[in-house]
Amino acid sequence: MLVSLKEVLDMAGKGGFAIPAFNVYNMETVVGVIEAAEEAKAPVILQVYPRLVKEGIAYYLAPIIMEAAKKASVPVCFHLDHGPSELEMTRALYWGATGIMLDGSALPYEENVAATKRAVETCGYLGLVVEGELGHVGSVNDDGMDEFTDVEQAAEFVKETGVACLAVLVGNAHGRYKKPPKLDIDRVQAIYEATNHTPLVLHGGSGISDDQIKLAVKAGIRKMNFATDICYTFLDAVQEEFADPNRSIALDLFMKKPIAKVKEFALNKIELLGAANKA
Repeated sequence: MLVSLKEVLDMAGKGGFAIPAFNVYNMETVVGVIEAAEEAKAPVILQVYPRLVKEGIAYYLAPIIMEAAKKASVPVCFHLDHGPSELEMTRALYWGATGIMLDGSALPYEENVAATKRAVETCGYLGLVVEGELGHVGSVNDDGMDEFTDVEQAAEFVKETGVACLAVLVGNAHGRYKKPPKLDIDRVQAIYEATNHTPLVLHGGSGISDDQIKLAVKAGIRKMNFATDICYTFLDAVQEEFADPNRSIALDLFMKKPIAKVKEFALNKIELLGAANKA
């Protein structure tokens, strides 16, 4: 069933687990995640990267996500990931998104507040809520990492903007880590408490150790993103299938293994985040 970001966040908050948010790029990744969610009886988020929205690819992908969500027997949110501007936000809403991230983390603090607050007001007209970001979560390929999210500033940001959840920088980054990062779990818990238990979001979930993830969820992470590992899982399966001399050239048959591998990956993360049997 298609639900809003607020609905799945409320489920996570009450249940003390984290909603797995999987970036999807085509029909096959959508199918793999949905099959995993239904088998595990778990609520999930299917989200799209803003490049797909800006370049128009999401015009074709969004209907697939919407129909998959509506048909699913479990709660599914359709979310815009890292929306940098009103262009991506407006298109995503028009195409059916039930959750929006406005990422102004690369802006000066006051500009981030202003942009995020406008997004909250706009989405509020539709009864939807917004994810914000404070502390710019960069790439593992960056020369350095920005300062971690400040606890007091996070509390101020949540109060000023009205975001429903907050992405934080606590040792995480986008991409495939060269070595597993060590998250600042104490900072996660401090931010969670200072913001009156506002659901926190951990970006860059691909490659973080299971132990660190479990500690982060216990400390207040209520949504966790997986993108890079979805891509690797899918492409590794495609390459493996292509190398098989007995492969089928019929694409629907060829894609069965990649879909199964995405499903297997999603099941693992659903279980890890404590979302299984919570639908």
